[in-house]
Amino acid sequence: MKKIFTIVGLISAAASMNAQIVINEVYGGGGNSGSVYKNDFIELKNIGSTTITLSGATLQYGSAANPFSQYHTLPDITLAPGKTYLVQEAVGNAGTTNLPTPDYIAPIPTNFGTGTNTTAGLAMSATAGKVALASNSTQVTSPTDSNVLDFVGFGTTASQYEGAGPAPAPSNSNSIARISGDTNNNAADFVAGAPTPQNSTSGTLAVSDLAKSNGNFIRNSFVKNNEITFGAETKDVKVYTLSGQLVKTASVKENESLSVAELAKGNYIVTGMVNNKPVSQKILKD
Repeated sequence: MKKIFTIVGLISAAASMNAQIVINEVYGGGGNSGSVYKNDFIELKNIGSTTITLSGATLQYGSAANPFSQYHTLPDITLAPGKTYLVQEAVGNAGTTNLPTPDYIAPIPTNFGTGTNTTAGLAMSATAGKVALASNSTQVTSPTDSNVLDFVGFGTTASQYEGAGPAPAPSNSNSIARISGDTNNNAADFVAGAPTPQNSTSGTLAVSDLAKSNGNFIRNSFVKNNEITFGAETKDVKVYTLSGQLVKTASVKENESLSVAELAKGNYIVTGMVNNKPVSQKILKD
């Protein structure tokens, strides 16, 4: 997929190809019965290796079976590597908790067709739909449109998605979140789990993502047996909660496993040093 950004500073063409702001997490259950958070949200992330600026972009939303119907603009966004950007979307009538301070509160969206909206933010489905990050306000019609920077179809009934299939279905209590990098395959790149909204002031635990480049850091981002398996010798391993709390440290050999049986189910960030380079990866413990 073609991903176009304004690159900050003079960098090589090869480096710019790795610089990308993508959709990192989508939650449409905000304010619904059984939800914790009062608002829907979309979280963006710079998964590249350089600081980049995104200008003139929009977030677009469509229901599972229908064309994209709404969009709202985004302000100019500059993100360092590993940084996230939290966009607050529509509010509901339930939920108990406000989002962390959003980087941007979405305005009233614009319809691509007739009619007007009166409520701020995209009101997304909790279970199935599609979201696009686009370089302009032209209506997205497919994941391969020239203005598409990133595209996520989620839920089993989603009519469009990147790759072989849609991301799993979220719910009123679950979002879908990116595992690590971007392979342009929604089914492989996202998992469903408890919402973990993070704004741009959240601590940056990553400098680079070895898993994206060669897959040798952590072999099982989805941890089902209480053990993380490492594909490379990794020094100074640290496991953090998504709020930045350090919960475990270690050093491991190649193909060695690290027990995380004492940790609660949920998402974590694992960091370490491989060949004297800092790396990190998000994991989901089931």
